[in-house]
Amino acid sequence: MRISTTSCLCHILVFLCFIQRYYGASHHIPADKVTIAKNQTKLANGETEVHHRPKRGWIWNQFFVLEEHIGPDTQYVGKLHSNSDKGDGSVRYILSGEGAGSIFIINEVTGDIHATESLDRERKAHYVLHAQAFDRNTEKPLEPKSEFIIKVQDINDNAPTFPDGPFVAAVPEMSGVGTSVYQVTATDADDPTYGNSARVVYSILQGQPYFSVDPKTGVIRTALANMDREAREHYAVVIQAKDMAGSVGGLSGSTTINITLTDVNDNPPKFPQKNYQLYVPESAQVGKPVGKIKANDEDLGINAEIKYSIINSEGAAMFSINTDRDTREGIISLKKPLNYERKKTYTLQIEGVNTHVEPIFSYLGPFKDTATLKITVGDVDEPPVFSMDYYIMDVYENARIGREVGAVTARDPDSKNSHVRYFIDHSEHSDKYFNIDMDSGVIKTTQSLDREEMPWHNITVIASEVDNPSLLSHVPVTVQVLDVNDNPPEINKDNEVIVCESSRPGQVIQTMTAVDKDDFANGQRFSFSLPILCSLPTWLICANEYNTASIITRRRQFNRLVQELYELPIVVWDGGEPALSGTSTLTLRVCPCQRNGRVQTCQDERGLLSSAGLSTGALIAILLCIVILLAIVVLFITLRRSKKEPLIISEEDVRENVVTYDDEGGGEEDTEAFDIITLRNPAAAEEFKFRRDIRAIWDALCRLFTVLISRK
Repeated sequence: MRISTTSCLCHILVFLCFIQRYYGASHHIPADKVTIAKNQTKLANGETEVHHRPKRGWIWNQFFVLEEHIGPDTQYVGKLHSNSDKGDGSVRYILSGEGAGSIFIINEVTGDIHATESLDRERKAHYVLHAQAFDRNTEKPLEPKSEFIIKVQDINDNAPTFPDGPFVAAVPEMSGVGTSVYQVTATDADDPTYGNSARVVYSILQGQPYFSVDPKTGVIRTALANMDREAREHYAVVIQAKDMAGSVGGLSGSTTINITLTDVNDNPPKFPQKNYQLYVPESAQVGKPVGKIKANDEDLGINAEIKYSIINSEGAAMFSINTDRDTREGIISLKKPLNYERKKTYTLQIEGVNTHVEPIFSYLGPFKDTATLKITVGDVDEPPVFSMDYYIMDVYENARIGREVGAVTARDPDSKNSHVRYFIDHSEHSDKYFNIDMDSGVIKTTQSLDREEMPWHNITVIASEVDNPSLLSHVPVTVQVLDVNDNPPEINKDNEVIVCESSRPGQVIQTMTAVDKDDFANGQRFSFSLPILCSLPTWLICANEYNTASIITRRRQFNRLVQELYELPIVVWDGGEPALSGTSTLTLRVCPCQRNGRVQTCQDERGLLSSAGLSTGALIAILLCIVILLAIVVLFITLRRSKKEPLIISEEDVRENVVTYDDEGGGEEDTEAFDIITLRNPAAAEEFKFRRDIRAIWDALCRLFTVLISRK
């Protein structure tokens, strides 16, 4: 522990030591003495004989010893004394416990205790020891072991300290007098229960007249009104803590508090100057920045945020301004294209306003400022300007080559009014359907146009100045090809037409429609008829609404075996100018149907055989086998009939021109006497009928064979 070396402190310590020694000798002696009781006998040599053990004991008070003892001699602490000690040296005192024999020693004869070292109360405030008295001759204890305490008495040897210093604090600028800033607390290691050694008083050594400190609590407050951060931001305040209640001779310690004034919005924005000028070329792009302006604000953070605006209508119509949050600059952008030939200068009234205003500082004035910006438009050689943003033209299809479609016009917007030339950009389309006159801008066709192939054409026309060919302008041109009635209509033959074998006269077989490649104006109004020179009593065409017509049968029943397919030519007329017609042929297939008109089966030979899942080669082989077998059967029947039946059976069958006679004929060469075609009889008629049935079967097989061949 620290020991003050001042002369005053030394005098005080010597005085305290004198008092301690004086009172220690008189107050730390045991108060009780051994007295003669009624059960004791006094011997001849003056001693008393104890008949019963007397009640002996130590009566202790606490011993005190001053800390930080100065001097070469040991420091007297106190004296131990037993009732049995007659002062003849027969009693020996023993000391044990904390510091016994090292820090504290005892005179075995007198019982005087001394401290051999300088003690520090802040390191150890008291010591617990034990004392015992023995008979020097018999080494028997005269008293039981007794415990006592030696307390280290405090002196003011520790100065107040600030363990956590230095400190940092902040207070808003423009704060009122007495605004609390920070509180400091000092600690003193001395005994707070003894004297004023640990009683601390605070005072300010540095930081006046801006701040003050409460001497008892250590609270630091503002002492000056309206401190301005922009004038001075940082303050170093030194606070002193002194013990002994601040009296002379007390120890002291100090610390520093670094105080920062935080910002408030107490400064309006200011433009460095009231008038500005800016040059902007007329070629500046719309939406792009063309300049910037900045107002200064001495505040920080959100207190310095500024919103810029253009407050006059002339400037606001052509320009806009936005705030850059990083640089706090006003970025001026173009809203509409500039034209030097129309207007050469613009005047902008720009205002900068704080976005966060504190009402308590409204008395400092309006937190905004204005400036005037004059913008000069620069003349730039501009490319030609077309009279329209895009062009739409039209031309009839099949028009002659060189037909005029339309014209585009462009002019030089500059004052010199240079001559303009025109070109078609052929890089987008390889087919060159149009060309343009480079001087007049007239667009003409270079090929015959077909609306059905390409109804619209998109081209790009380029205009350039003669004086400066590098300046180009582009404009899209759309050419619509108008329709001419150049396509005849056709019957829509998507589905096969089925005719039931049981059809009745007047029955509708199929409703048909027509298609036309031409535009609606030249089509979509159709009329239907049968060819004039074609005599088709079997069918009738009847027109319906919605550009349709019905095929009606005019005969009763059809025979699929007799005729399965019918070819029906139909003439279709459109409603264009001039009207065009087309002839389409429909194929009608005869099929057996149920009573409700539903097709029962309409599979031809091809379908019947293919349903078996056989290949074409296998079907042909089977068909050939059937044909051969059928031919053998027919031949066999024919030969058999020719053997059994004579040519003439009876006389009743002979015709008028046949003469019966017994003469032998002239053989094959004799043909003049008979008419062979008249030689008919009933058997021959039956044979002819039989052969006709065979012929029908044969025809069906031939047709089936033909289908198979065509399928293959």
